[in-house]
Amino acid sequence: MQDEFLNGLVESYDYLEKRSSVDWPAVNCPPDRLLEFLKMLRDVRGFDMLSDLTAIDNMDELPRFTVVYHLYDTQKHTLIRVASNCPEGEPPTMPTATGLWAGADWHEREAFDMFGIVFSGHPKLTRILMWDGYPHHPLRKDFPLAGKEVDLPAADVALATKEKVRPAPMAGGPFHSTPGGHMSESEPRGNDESWSEKKEKPSG
Repeated sequence: MQDEFLNGLVESYDYLEKRSSVDWPAVNCPPDRLLEFLKMLRDVRGFDMLSDLTAIDNMDELPRFTVVYHLYDTQKHTLIRVASNCPEGEPPTMPTATGLWAGADWHEREAFDMFGIVFSGHPKLTRILMWDGYPHHPLRKDFPLAGKEVDLPAADVALATKEKVRPAPMAGGPFHSTPGGHMSESEPRGNDESWSEKKEKPSG
């Protein structure tokens, strides 16, 4: 059934390409046809909910950034994944989907904050996790795991503490339960991963 649906889409819209997926139907859509295609999926195919919007950093490849939309049909309980490559350039730019789904607002702000993707036409494209003026995008693959040292966001705090924000070590994560025994008796603990920019990750 999913194959039939996907094949029908690709046959009906010749600008689409099938995208590799292990779960739901997925397509690649060029950015200049993206809003047109998303609107059709909403109005004609019944995908009335934008459940998620995220991005992929294809570092060392061109184009570098891909925006991914997960659309859900609340009546048929089906999902489709739509991926669209950002045209080359800095900053990477995509058209906003806020005119189709109001929920795209915060999703796009997160992708802007974490990846630096600008969504043209967004009503208020401001950072949602990091503070205004933060110069980096933490989910880009060239951002170090331990973070980057930057000035504190509040000048009065920096003056009082005489400190800057320090790169965070990987201490205590990821968390997992102790293997063996009953889960109710297994307290989650973190791996010993306390390396940083100055102390390299141990090998082996």
